[in-house]
Amino acid sequence: MIPSPFRFHGHNSLRFVYTNGKAVRSQPLTIKWVNNSHRSRPRISVVVSKKVIKSAVGRNRIRRRIYEYMRIHLPQLNDVYDIVVITTSSELINTPYSELSGYMDDLLEKAGIYKRL
Repeated sequence: MIPSPFRFHGHNSLRFVYTNGKAVRSQPLTIKWVNNSHRSRPRISVVVSKKVIKSAVGRNRIRRRIYEYMRIHLPQLNDVYDIVVITTSSELINTPYSELSGYMDDLLEKAGIYKRL
């Protein structure tokens, strides 16, 4: 899990990213982001809808795996961004971490906010 200063607090921040952010989509994931130069650290949120996965255990598992990926790759972000990762497929429950990591790498590179080492 990423530390609290790197997570969103309150719905207004998410609403700002939803309305003003740019989006990049792939089959199982969507990333919305906005550059936030007012902050000293990037913030990340993961949204897993009940429509996608009914089970709270499944939603939390996906959320933990994506937060862990972001925790490891935070130093590779180009700038300070507010990032929202939205899941659009239930297949992520059984997806191996290496494949999930590939999806995230591709999306973040496509968005231009991340450099793969």
